[in-house]
Amino acid sequence: MARVRMTIDHLGAKRYVGRNEGGDRIFIDGEEISIGVRPTEALLAALGTCTAFDVVSILEKRRTPVESYRIELEGERAEEHPRRFTKILVRHVVSGEGITEESLERAVSLSHEKYCSVANSLNSEIEAEAVLE
Repeated sequence: MARVRMTIDHLGAKRYVGRNEGGDRIFIDGEEISIGVRPTEALLAALGTCTAFDVVSILEKRRTPVESYRIELEGERAEEHPRRFTKILVRHVVSGEGITEESLERAVSLSHEKYCSVANSLNSEIEAEAVLE
């Protein structure tokens, strides 16, 4: 089983930095004037980039390379806590020579239904365990 690890360090106030095992960082911020993204925005970014990796790869394998690609994500959240996402819209704006609506639709479908681990994690029951040390 593959494992992914992140370490989150508190920087003060509502500011945190996440680091992966390679030392790459992401700033997560809950302050009014922020230096990073909100946790829910980071989740949307993870979903968007995960599916983008797949879509670009699928289209390249079909010999229709992407010339420009933008993903716009919009999430609706519940009013009551835990204010989870109840719906996420992922809009793919793609262009490239030879890319048809049908081929793009197929690539997006394969990503969201089969390959994107983030999308599939959002659609499944995840066992989460909190441990105190």
